[in-house]
Amino acid sequence: MPPIQDDRSHELLNKVPEITAYFWIIKILATTVGETAADLLATKLGLGLTITSYVMAGLFLAALAFQLKARRYIPSLYWLVVVLISVVGTLVSDNLVDGLGIALPVTSVAFGLILAGVFVAWQRSERTLSVHSIRTTRRELFYWAAILFTFAMGTSVGDLMAEAMGLGYGTAALVFAALIGCVALLHYRFKMNGILSFWLAYILTRPLGASTGDLLAKPVSAGGLGLGTVGTSLLFLAVIVGVVAYLSYSNTDRIETAASEA
Repeated sequence: MPPIQDDRSHELLNKVPEITAYFWIIKILATTVGETAADLLATKLGLGLTITSYVMAGLFLAALAFQLKARRYIPSLYWLVVVLISVVGTLVSDNLVDGLGIALPVTSVAFGLILAGVFVAWQRSERTLSVHSIRTTRRELFYWAAILFTFAMGTSVGDLMAEAMGLGYGTAALVFAALIGCVALLHYRFKMNGILSFWLAYILTRPLGASTGDLLAKPVSAGGLGLGTVGTSLLFLAVIVGVVAYLSYSNTDRIETAASEA
């Protein structure tokens, strides 16, 4: 099998958005949709975990193929991939926990180790984990691999704290929000490295979104607010579509030139 060609010489613009407030809003909404949509498809619509996993994996791979083929950042395409990978990441965790009976602490640690391995391989290969330099296919593949396992790990960790540890969805969401606040404080007040700050916040938004999704969608008897997976998924998807439409029109989150590797 021939090695992946490093298209570093091609004139590609950065393939991911600038990190703005819009980025974090859509990211948290997408992680919530990943949790509720997976439950909606597998349970509410009766597709089951296996069929849902195959369907969503197929849609994700198709969207990812178009994303990899694109030569610049396209908001609608990029965020479609993020929404789909959030669902797939949730399903990866659910298949191991609900399908195979693997304990949440085990899956949480396992996904954490895999994610660490992706970061190590990425750093050794590209000498940077900066999202301002996703301009080659190899870097983009590392980027999406990291994102997939942040979603899978975040699902397991969120369920571990909210359900297995008995904190409840609301308390778990507050804990993860507080941790994100700590990362922001360390970055802006104490000048913690920007790349490290970004990935810590990115990882933590997943269990925050998962806990928030369960809090909104689960019935009151299960510790939720009883809004249901249909209403929660449609509401959050509508907001995502609206914000992405604005970004597509305004280009406010497009990185037009190469930024510093640091």
